Amino acid sequence: MDDRSKHDHTDWDAVVLAARERARSRQALMVERFGLSGDVQYDWSMDNAQITWSRNGRVFLTGRLTVIGSISVTQQTWLWSWANESLPHAALGDIEQVRQFGEENDYPVLPWPGFNSHPELVAEARMVAASVLDAEGLWAESMDDAQLHFMVHDLVLTADRQ
Repeated sequence: MDDRSKHDHTDWDAVVLAARERARSRQALMVERFGLSGDVQYDWSMDNAQITWSRNGRVFLTGRLTVIGSISVTQQTWLWSWANESLPHAALGDIEQVRQFGEENDYPVLPWPGFNSHPELVAEARMVAASVLDAEGLWAESMDDAQLHFMVHDLVLTADRQ
């Protein structure tokens, strides 16, 4: 028997608010600290769960990626990465902890494999996931019919930094 309380919207709202503030400040710090604006190019791979940033063809920053989930643009649905069997294992990182956090705290959106991709709900899910896994930043990429959403971790400046 499951004796846990029903989902508490007030508690969820507080978790989301704290995660949103944390994500905004960390994102701004990441962009400012590492100079990720202007003429910066990037390359990423789910196969090795890595992202690199370069300027003038020289890599200056590397990081580890964790896929949070994806949106099907035509179907308007969200799918958590932990529920997506087509993703490389390396790209999942510790995303399973986000699902477990949702189960332990009765936050339904986190352990649901997927849901209708209402923009606010997707934003909340992304930011709470980033908070649970202590991400340094968030990243998104649109391609064909999908939007991929990532967390960025373990940023390291390379020796080639200009």
